[in-house]
Amino acid sequence: MLDQIKHIYETKHKFFLILTFLILFAALGQIVWQYHTTGDFLHKGVSLKGGITVTIPGYSDTASLETALHSQFSENDLSVRVLRGASGQYTGVLVDADIIETDAVNTFVAAVAQSTGVSRNQMSIETFGSRLSDNFFQQLLLGLLIAFLFMGSVVFLYFRDFVPSIAVMLAAGSDIIITLAIVNILEIKLSTAGIAAFLMLIGYSIDTDILLTIRVLKQKEDGNLNERIYGSLKTGGLMTITAIVAVGTVLVFTNSDVLFQIMLILFIGLFVDLMTTWVQNVSILRWHLARLEEKHGKGVDA
Repeated sequence: MLDQIKHIYETKHKFFLILTFLILFAALGQIVWQYHTTGDFLHKGVSLKGGITVTIPGYSDTASLETALHSQFSENDLSVRVLRGASGQYTGVLVDADIIETDAVNTFVAAVAQSTGVSRNQMSIETFGSRLSDNFFQQLLLGLLIAFLFMGSVVFLYFRDFVPSIAVMLAAGSDIIITLAIVNILEIKLSTAGIAAFLMLIGYSIDTDILLTIRVLKQKEDGNLNERIYGSLKTGGLMTITAIVAVGTVLVFTNSDVLFQIMLILFIGLFVDLMTTWVQNVSILRWHLARLEEKHGKGVDA
């Protein structure tokens, strides 16, 4: 069985490459559809869209509060979350809503106070203006783009070969795009922490792709092409699986909404990275080396 799997993996790289591109195009289609139907390519939380966050200490009946608020503010996007302390005990409730105007904010806070029996003076109230949130979101995206471009430049300067450099960049980009599409399907409302998670995901992706490309192109003394791929798979696969276990552990036991969103995005992205690195990138490198062998004759993969 293992020999059959290895044979398929080694000989059907064109099929696998087409399959990964189909998945990538499907993810791009989901993002375009998301933008067409909602006006944005992702689900923004209050910290990215603008609105109000109300923290109610010592309150825990989230179900009745959510029902009361949804009945009065059905046209607004709002969420009610439980706050927990370090030991897991309830410490209060946090309410987010995309309400910005002063009169509407006052009405909303009054409704929260009436539903919970907690006075306004005991609550913590934060507001995020839409303009400030938009500017912050644009700066985050710009930072993501700059990091991506600098990373691509470094990769190209190291390998001095266009195809492997593009393959590394494509794998990292595919990680981001496919993970974002999955996050959209799950209807996760991204906060600033979610954007940070995508930046971290770029680092994880590049790490395994660089490891693979160096082993395949630079360390030919380690055996033939398949031996070098499997050697890098053992190292890089173990790295990714270890990261998945660590992230999954935090995901299960964390009481922080911020940490939960970061770990969930990383958890999804690391599984996506297994495909983009060890299927997509490997297939491109096999195709590239086969072309070089045809062009320059045998001995390219010595």
